[in-house]
Amino acid sequence: MVRIGGLVLERSIVAVIGKNPIDSAKKAKKLGADILEVRIDLLDMDVSMAILQIKKLDLPVIITNRMKQEGGAWEGSEDERIQTLLSLIPLADAVDIELCARERDNVVEKARTEGKTVIISTHDFQNTPELEVMAGIINESFEAGADIAKLAVTPQTLLDVLHLLEVTLRAFGKVCTIAMGNMGRHSRVVAPIYGSVMTYGYVDKPAAPGQLRVDELKSILKLL
Repeated sequence: MVRIGGLVLERSIVAVIGKNPIDSAKKAKKLGADILEVRIDLLDMDVSMAILQIKKLDLPVIITNRMKQEGGAWEGSEDERIQTLLSLIPLADAVDIELCARERDNVVEKARTEGKTVIISTHDFQNTPELEVMAGIINESFEAGADIAKLAVTPQTLLDVLHLLEVTLRAFGKVCTIAMGNMGRHSRVVAPIYGSVMTYGYVDKPAAPGQLRVDELKSILKLL
């Protein structure tokens, strides 16, 4: 059983919060989000202030500061990116750090010290790796200290999506899996049936290819 804050994860909907974070977070809660992911690299105001205000909504908060090569918008140095993330961990309930990040282990250690949930993520915006490679990425994420291994890929065929779902079903730990883009759009509601503990939705504007809005996810998951 894995929690973020007081929430036990099971088909949980994460709303991505970027620009206009306070208003977006309030809207996300109304739309039915279970968790709020504060994207530090997208924020347009003081991050600490934003998190403190968002925490008043009484929803669990994930923080991440996404690097450009994995779809983020961070403009500073890698050291600045990690130091900013480290400084904010005490304010959050969970932290998302990339598997490939140079200072990943420092982030994991800090999160462990603070008693926060660790998400280790990998994003491939070009392709879907072979089934065995995807399984290997997930295993490596757990070996690196993940409570949740997150894997987002870009399918070229429906078979790619099926391979991701098979990896999800066979995973020995808690995973969050996503097939991005139009080809994999349905995975955002189907993957939770195969064991993905979270799915990500948008509030005002998609933060990743193929995202559905939070209330759309909520409605479809209820039907399923």
